Amino acid sequence: MRIISIVGLKNAGKTTLLVALAREFHRRGKRLATIKHATQPVEIDRQGTDSWRHLNEGLADGVLVASPDLRVVVERRSDDTGPEALAHRYFADRDLVLVEAFQRSDLPKIEIYRLAVGPSPLIKTAGIEGPWVAVVSDTAIADTPCPVLRFTDTMWLQLLAALAWDHAKPIDP
Repeated sequence: MRIISIVGLKNAGKTTLLVALAREFHRRGKRLATIKHATQPVEIDRQGTDSWRHLNEGLADGVLVASPDLRVVVERRSDDTGPEALAHRYFADRDLVLVEAFQRSDLPKIEIYRLAVGPSPLIKTAGIEGPWVAVVSDTAIADTPCPVLRFTDTMWLQLLAALAWDHAKPIDP
């Protein structure tokens, strides 16, 4: 399994980029999983449904909902498990795990930067270490330790997928 993180400022387009990369890897026949780092509470179920009642009224520590084509696991945990441990625990049989955020981890990073969301990209910010794989941007960025791909470049997504695959961090199963 390999793992790589998509980082960027708020509203830069991290999810949009992750989804585009995920679709490209799916097209290439890779078994893929994603991990989204959320900074606020997440609600994935509606109040009153059976699964909501299992977790909230029954005070279960974990609930697995199994249907013919989908499984959802909800666990009540207050820990700060890192992306590599999460990938290993839940997705050990996948070829690649794309992680959204976790910018302070030591995972290889692809940054998406748009001029409209901030004055400078994270790659220029002190305290956010690499390794940096690429920056995808709508503007030129000078003096970076990695390639800068522009949305206007021909075949930027295919090149980004190749860079991501080559530089993703291997994790032993």
